[in-house]
Amino acid sequence: MSLQALKAFESAARRGSFKLAAEELSLTPTAISHHIGNLESRLNVSLFHRQGRRISLTGTGIRLAKATSEGFRKIDSALEEVVKAGNTVRVTTTSSLAAMVLIPSQHDFEQANPEISVEISTGESVDSQSYIIPVRLGDVSVVEESDVVRFESFNVFGAYGMTPPSWANAPLTLFTTEWKNKALPAPPLTDWLEKNGLEGANIQLKTFDQELFGIQQAMAGNGLVFCSTTLVERLLRANVLQHFDTQSVTSDLCYYVPGRDSFETRSAARFLNWIEGILNQ
Repeated sequence: MSLQALKAFESAARRGSFKLAAEELSLTPTAISHHIGNLESRLNVSLFHRQGRRISLTGTGIRLAKATSEGFRKIDSALEEVVKAGNTVRVTTTSSLAAMVLIPSQHDFEQANPEISVEISTGESVDSQSYIIPVRLGDVSVVEESDVVRFESFNVFGAYGMTPPSWANAPLTLFTTEWKNKALPAPPLTDWLEKNGLEGANIQLKTFDQELFGIQQAMAGNGLVFCSTTLVERLLRANVLQHFDTQSVTSDLCYYVPGRDSFETRSAARFLNWIEGILNQ
């Protein structure tokens, strides 16, 4: 069946006039009549009662008109959704990555891609909607390698300008994270202490359930923070935080996008390339 003929029929049925259908579709009334006549011939039915210039639907026409109207509404809705998805990138991620990395960098992405807008929300679970990009923190042992955006490392940081800590003397307050998601590997503090020869350091640990809070405490000068290097890169460049010549340590954690290759819009592809760039700069 000709899609144009079905569109001509649907418009004529809805408007109750070949002339009004022609105006709506930018065709002539003769073209509308021709399309509908061909459709009736193919179906071997009459879809309209014709009384001079007046038309009315037959019983078969009423049934087909309902079906075609519903069908074209679904198509229009789907097209609208696809167009919107093509111009908007919706991202869901952890509160810490959103606050420390994505939102501060969002303006740069939109300046470089003025036709694309970015909507960022936070949450701990993976979103399964096809137009939402989930950037999650996960266990490298169970994440598909093709989905990984950045393998995570950890180090200790303090407020910019503070005196380097004396690890063996007065107790040092060190903020770290105990994940809400108990399936995630813990931050590798023991490995970090061993790598830096600080197993016997005089440390008073305080934990939050999000890295963001420990970073804020360190920025305020209330102690040091043991956190991911990803989250503090911008703060180090801005001379808000500093590290103390300690060596970072790798972890069993990574940032990843589940089903990364399934995001097919050009906007999503640009965003994924961009986020990989800023997380690995």
